[in-house]
Amino acid sequence: MAAEEGYDFVVVGAGSAGSVVAHRLASRTAARVLLVEAGGPDLRPEIHDQALSGVLSLWGPGELDWGYATEPQPGLGGRVVPIARGKVWGGSSSINAMLHVRGNRRDFERWAALGNEGWGYRDVLPYFRRSETFRGQASDYRGTEGPVSVLTHAEATPVSRALFAAGAEIGLRDGGAAFDYNAAEQEDTVFFYQSTKNPDLTRSSSATAYLHPALDLPNLTVRDRSLATRLTVAGGRVTGLAYVRDGRYEYARAEREVIVCAGAFESPHLLMLSGIGPAGQLRRHGIGVVADLPAVGANLQDHMILPVAYLSTGFRDAEATLIAETGFFVRTGDQAAEEPPGLQMNLGGLKFVPPDLDQDGPGFTFAPVITQPRSTGSVRLTSGDPAERMAVDPGYLTDRADVESFLEGVETARALAASRAFEPFAKAEIAPGPHARTRAELIAYVRGYAGTLWHPVGTCRMGTGEDAVVDPRLRVRGVDGLRVADASVMPRIVAGNTNAATLMIGEKAADMVIADSGL
Repeated sequence: MAAEEGYDFVVVGAGSAGSVVAHRLASRTAARVLLVEAGGPDLRPEIHDQALSGVLSLWGPGELDWGYATEPQPGLGGRVVPIARGKVWGGSSSINAMLHVRGNRRDFERWAALGNEGWGYRDVLPYFRRSETFRGQASDYRGTEGPVSVLTHAEATPVSRALFAAGAEIGLRDGGAAFDYNAAEQEDTVFFYQSTKNPDLTRSSSATAYLHPALDLPNLTVRDRSLATRLTVAGGRVTGLAYVRDGRYEYARAEREVIVCAGAFESPHLLMLSGIGPAGQLRRHGIGVVADLPAVGANLQDHMILPVAYLSTGFRDAEATLIAETGFFVRTGDQAAEEPPGLQMNLGGLKFVPPDLDQDGPGFTFAPVITQPRSTGSVRLTSGDPAERMAVDPGYLTDRADVESFLEGVETARALAASRAFEPFAKAEIAPGPHARTRAELIAYVRGYAGTLWHPVGTCRMGTGEDAVVDPRLRVRGVDGLRVADASVMPRIVAGNTNAATLMIGEKAADMVIADSGL
């Protein structure tokens, strides 16, 4: 093992939350901060190019992706589904579709109601504002001096603009160009999406917004292409991090804390490798138990998506520059008014369908998303070897309510396509297609073609009971000197794309660490 290095704080993962935490700790205190990241710098030109072809090229096995895929999913007819996870500076914020959606205010009220004091909407709103510079209409809900640049999509294709009139035909409000779904209201209104882009239309990731500006700070050290292998624990306290870099074993001592920000798969992975997790699972892989926490790896939730696609006339799909340009949120089934909306409808001016359903010609795609899934799953160890991936079982569509929500989504998409507003565009439905009309046929389509938006959360759940991994200050139960701060701490998934809420968690976590350390 190489010579030991000493730091005040060690942050694991330079993704959506980790870059935030490292930046804030190093810029607001004199503490020595080490940031350890498994991937390398965000140098690929496609990361920063707004062209959809560049964005789509980032998804799939390669140096930027951890290479995760699910276990065979019974709810999907045994299909295995790839789940892209960014392995690069900025993490998944460097490879995502750049949609900026905070979630619904009711999401955070529910977090607080589950025992997480300090996580209600009024508590988290200042951190959403701190994280962004919103280049739209000013309001008390939006930030104007934050690191992440947020634009309202202004180059929507004609077919995506048609959603405003079509939505009005089925009873939705036309939000127009000024409606801000990240402000006071969200549901039942058609809007233009906001995206994490700079004014020059390059990507605004947590790497470009937080990490790059901090690289010159003398108290921040970055170790990239470094795989975290184990947290060291002495006397019930985490004392540091072992990792592998360039084939050599390295060790960093943490005088104050280690903050794990490695994401919904790799954060529970590191905890388990370090003896923090379900005791039986750890022992099966020869890992000594430091803290028996059955909830580590449980409570996995994800957003599922389903294409409802059409061949089109009147425009070229090459015109689209954002994968989802317009959309809306609505409640589904028996949802109560106090719940977050369960269905997110996206519309983009391109075909986004599996190859076996595709047909020649331009097209567009409605994409219903289940934002409040009732199906949950878990991640578990496959080996005590840190280089081996976790087994991921999200339990997709194991709860029939999620299938029913998708059926509602297909019905809504078809109603929109049949509206007067879409007469100039909708030529022929190719997914599900004219053969899928009966309830049984549509259920078969849902189970055969529903996929993931790559929004896994919840595997290090925040709370106060035995089903929690971290407390409301993100401290890991059963050990001292250790926190988790990323999407894995969400007790329930938010109604919307998860990156904005993960940035918020990073901002709030940094405040907690600084306050609790007395710095």
